[in-house]
Amino acid sequence: MKRLHPLPLLLFIYITVATTGAAQDMPRVHQTIDTLTSATLHGRGYLYQGDARAASYIRERFQQLGLQPFSGSYYQSFSFPVNTIVETPQLQVAGQALQPGKDFVASAAAASGKGNARVLVLDTAVFNDPAAARKFFTQSFRHKAIVFRQQEQQRISQLPPAYRQQLQLAKLHVVLQPKALLTSVALEQAPLPVLEVLGQAWPANAKSLTFEVKARLQPQHEAQNVVAFVKGTAQPDSFIVFTAHYDHLGGQGEGVYFPGANDNASGTAMLLELAAYYSQPQHRPKHSIAFIAFAAEEAGLLGSFYYTGHPLFPLPQIRFLVNLDLLGTGSEGMMVVNGKVHGPEFNLLQQLNARHRYLPQLKSRGRAANSDHYPFSEKGVPAFFFYTLGGTAAYHNTNDYASQLPLTEFADVFHLLVDFAGALQEAQ
Repeated sequence: MKRLHPLPLLLFIYITVATTGAAQDMPRVHQTIDTLTSATLHGRGYLYQGDARAASYIRERFQQLGLQPFSGSYYQSFSFPVNTIVETPQLQVAGQALQPGKDFVASAAAASGKGNARVLVLDTAVFNDPAAARKFFTQSFRHKAIVFRQQEQQRISQLPPAYRQQLQLAKLHVVLQPKALLTSVALEQAPLPVLEVLGQAWPANAKSLTFEVKARLQPQHEAQNVVAFVKGTAQPDSFIVFTAHYDHLGGQGEGVYFPGANDNASGTAMLLELAAYYSQPQHRPKHSIAFIAFAAEEAGLLGSFYYTGHPLFPLPQIRFLVNLDLLGTGSEGMMVVNGKVHGPEFNLLQQLNARHRYLPQLKSRGRAANSDHYPFSEKGVPAFFFYTLGGTAAYHNTNDYASQLPLTEFADVFHLLVDFAGALQEAQ
């Protein structure tokens, strides 16, 4: 079916769309986020089947709601390589034990290693003084822990190849993070162990350290996108699509895991609330509505790139897609990525928001490859990415846990989403 683009009508159709009658179940929202951020799911990553358990939980929720799978399965499987820190890393500096997850973490790409090392602080003169660089790189690095600040990583990558190769001969690299520990997911393994240490936790004038990192590169980790839909009553071959990634960073051994409450248990909870709403007979949509919970977003949007390369229904049948990520706040409103790309739809959002006074403000930006909407946009699918503003600053560390998540505007975002989807379905 050809995608419809009745853009002139969008500016007016909001007037005829009634606001949703009942709010979603906020106790259920809290329970969903508590479950997704629990130690049982271990950061929804690549140790202890954390991502697989999260996928199973979402599939069961879809089944309970009576949503339909595509091609007989709620799962769309794919695989990719990923590095894992299989035991909780250890670090003692100048005889002082630092706390994993709080004071330091292993870099996502870290290799295995252990032992004692002498601390060698990288001389920043190597970046602009050739004589200082020659002098610094004449020494042996084999039993050294090279220490440098996070902001110096880019400059290190620009050093001559011979100098970079010498740095790789060190026993360990220590990267000092200025304000907060921020980690990620790595598809490759570095040639040596790397620890990321909070700057304020690093002892002044440290001379030696003891460490241990155990890592394993999984060459073919299997993950699942979880996909379901509600069939439309009038135009079943035209789809509104809601998406959210359920994966997070996982953990490092049994002692450290990254809960990922805002990123993105919040968006996954919103996806499930929308699924619950549209599964009710009184809310049956005119257009079909698909719900996609993506895996491996944190590994580089791998789940959404895989989906757009292997769609379960033709991408041109997508009337509009809304990606939900970082929805746990909202005291300062919400950002709409691609709002500057799809002006009429953003204007419709603005009008719906102003009419019902949902959010303090809606801000707009252009294209950005920062979440799972992007692979769809690149394929020509009209898409927005919503994320809320203000509130918690916890991100990609152990502080993004459920109890600190305010959910300030969660209910209002839900209402705005339902009103927006309703307006899109009313347009002919």
